[in-house]
Amino acid sequence: METGCWPLCGEFEDSVFEERPERRPGPLASYRAKHCEPQWFHEETVDGDDAEALTIKKFRGDLAYRQGEYQKSLQEYSSIFEKLPPTNFAMKRDVQEGQARCLIHLGRHREALEIATSLENKATNTDHLTTVLYLQFAICSSLQNLEKTILCLQKLISLHPFNPWNWGRLAAAYLDLGLALSAPSPSSYKETGFVSSDKTANSSFSHSGKDCLSCFPEMLPADSAFSVEMSSSSSQENEEALKNTPNGVREDRGAALLETQMKACASFIRTRLLLQFAQFQQTSFALEKNLRTQQEIEDKMKEFSFKEDTLLLIAEVMGEDIIPEKIKDEVHTEVKCVGSAVLTAMVIASSEEFEDKWFRKIKDCFGSIENQFHTEIEILA
Repeated sequence: METGCWPLCGEFEDSVFEERPERRPGPLASYRAKHCEPQWFHEETVDGDDAEALTIKKFRGDLAYRQGEYQKSLQEYSSIFEKLPPTNFAMKRDVQEGQARCLIHLGRHREALEIATSLENKATNTDHLTTVLYLQFAICSSLQNLEKTILCLQKLISLHPFNPWNWGRLAAAYLDLGLALSAPSPSSYKETGFVSSDKTANSSFSHSGKDCLSCFPEMLPADSAFSVEMSSSSSQENEEALKNTPNGVREDRGAALLETQMKACASFIRTRLLLQFAQFQQTSFALEKNLRTQQEIEDKMKEFSFKEDTLLLIAEVMGEDIIPEKIKDEVHTEVKCVGSAVLTAMVIASSEEFEDKWFRKIKDCFGSIENQFHTEIEILA
């Protein structure tokens, strides 16, 4: 044929026509896998700065962190970070995250935030950004800064809107925000900067953010209730606080409290809807824990003061995008390798932007929150 008659297929590789090697007679040699004893890297001598020596030090740092020896773990991580070759991006990120998490436990939050900011600026795909946001979430949670904790969760949800665990964490954070809003003194609320005093929430925020059913029940504080029918002691305290607060301030705080209650309720409902969708693909202990978590959410919903038709409205709005095809695309989507500018555009810039997207329709249908609160004030009075 003339040259140029293979426009699509091209030519065959020479290897296609090569003969296959003949099989050797006799039995095949048995495969022997390398056997490593537990914590084998402790017995290894670490000399030099080659990849194997650095990996052994990394293993030692990981084990020290697991055993709660955070200072020792930090020293191991720090000793290898500068020695890692510039091309080993994966281990560099891993080591830096390890350093930041050690610093959190050591109370050195400013240094941890600096590392997290550096990692965020170097993120090149959605997986990197997700990991950094979970790290920032851990730092803000350790600082008990509810405002920034909520923002971290909202950014994670903007990246992964069908992850039920982050919605559950967000609901718990809104509950703690409501506790801060219902504090007797407005000055204590401002001074704390949205600091939570709820110990149960602290335990839930200590998780690294991985999707595990076993950690979710801890995100449902047993003593966080927003219903008008609260426990007698806290109810009496809040009534006294309301009576001793000027009307304008009381109404503003009350409206903010009721709005926070709505956001927490909507986040819990969204969590339950996503768990209900996932349960048909689960079996065994995963399904068992899923159903148990749903029941705990149902019990928590009884503590809210909203009527049944209001809850149905919230469920309708929060479940509008839960479509099988859409969720399947989200779960099985490939990691998006894009520039830092595009990554930044993929997450929300503020809590106002997030809440306008997810809760605006509920607030519009819900009517005037202020008017509803006025009614409750009259009942309490």
